[in-house]
Amino acid sequence: MMSTLKNTIRPVWAVRGLHRSAVEVLERPAPEDTVTASYGKFLSKVKPQHLSPVVLHRSKRMVLDSIGVGLIGSTTDVFELVLQHCQHMYAPDPISSVYGRGGTRLSPTLAAFVNGVATHSMDFDDTWHPATHPSGAVLPAVLALSDMMPANSKPSGLDFLLAFNIGIEIQGRLMRFSNEAHNIPKRFHPPTVVGTMGSAAACARFLSLDESQCGHALAIAASLSGAPMANAATQSKPLHIGNASRLGLEAALLASQGLEASPLILDAVAGVAGFNAFYEDYVPQPIASPDADGHVFLLEEQDMGFKRFPAHLGMHWVADAAASVHNLLVRVGTVSQAKVQRILLRVPKSKYINRPFPESEHEARHSFQFNACSALLDGEVTAQSFSPAAMRRPDLLALLSRVHVEHPEDNPANFNSMYGEIQVTLVGGEVLRGRCDTFYGHWRNPLTNDSLRKKFRNNAGAVLPSEKVEALIDVVEEMDKREDCSALLSHLH
Repeated sequence: MMSTLKNTIRPVWAVRGLHRSAVEVLERPAPEDTVTASYGKFLSKVKPQHLSPVVLHRSKRMVLDSIGVGLIGSTTDVFELVLQHCQHMYAPDPISSVYGRGGTRLSPTLAAFVNGVATHSMDFDDTWHPATHPSGAVLPAVLALSDMMPANSKPSGLDFLLAFNIGIEIQGRLMRFSNEAHNIPKRFHPPTVVGTMGSAAACARFLSLDESQCGHALAIAASLSGAPMANAATQSKPLHIGNASRLGLEAALLASQGLEASPLILDAVAGVAGFNAFYEDYVPQPIASPDADGHVFLLEEQDMGFKRFPAHLGMHWVADAAASVHNLLVRVGTVSQAKVQRILLRVPKSKYINRPFPESEHEARHSFQFNACSALLDGEVTAQSFSPAAMRRPDLLALLSRVHVEHPEDNPANFNSMYGEIQVTLVGGEVLRGRCDTFYGHWRNPLTNDSLRKKFRNNAGAVLPSEKVEALIDVVEEMDKREDCSALLSHLH
């Protein structure tokens, strides 16, 4: 596949040997014994036959969901702003397609960027544990790179899925090197760290880079990683996913042209921070090279979390708990804010999703209070819950003013063990309670195929005609059997 791209990628002269890595001055193990080298070897050696039926099934569900989320995301203001910026500020390079825009093509890296922004523009994309949004950082880059291939040399559907799964696997492996990464983040937004690395890994494999180049791709990506949590709940948060996808692709392309970086980027080297700069308790482990016995992907052991409505994952616990109280209220009469005296939420302590009075849709998607009150009033949270009209409802604002929050010690800020609890005290003194330990869509209680396809139809149908929506469902379902990925690329707009 690499030879196919040589006439497609603009040549970049790489200068070798002029700069020594900072860690070269330190005593270090032989290259073949390093954690970084083990990852380079894994990326270059893993094969499609290492994908089990379970991994293929779960990853195809991820691809379908991510495309649907990206398509509806292409209708948002932040996506339109970013797309116009790319069209106005960069020279035309019409190679790779853009979600929902049939007449628009951009350079591969810019297409990866805008499609990544679309994927996260409504915070509707999948979430894993340890906490990150894995698909949005990888899929746009793999799609853009596929568009870059000549028409007669498109990768097979199985090769496409292998690259995608490699990108997911690397993210999961890196996050398991840190206990800090298991919790809801406070410093770096995880997709901007492990997502960039996952994108680079997927693209390095797609480009058929050798194990040394794969290691350099990861090291280059590390220099392009990281964004602060302060930009959560703002229009800039979707840029995190877009940049992860774009910069990971750029890292792989630069490595393919000969650019080198630290050969110890994933190793813990005293006195010289590598990837451990992002996680203070980082303890790396090498990854075994796949052999005849295969490789067990993390996706085999843990399914993916899919959101039923577009908001931060933590909102799904409080929404389901509040919806159960809504149902209790319906049984005894109508649901009215006038009946409610006090609302108590028991949720994990996480400052950026504790927003008593959100002022924008992005803040509302990151507010325990808003999502609990919306579900209490309506019995559910939907995409329409974040419209300006819904956010300004007097009944909703009245309920928000009555919310109090507690952070029980047994409720950690961890998507694998948190819960959401609501206690509603009525004017007459009656107390109604609801609790959610595992919402529908969590990896312990995954969406059925019917539910996932319903979500996809709703999302993709906002942009595409129904025949294309159904065709995409069929194409993704049969992806591992397709000789090339052209059919998938042709149905994205």
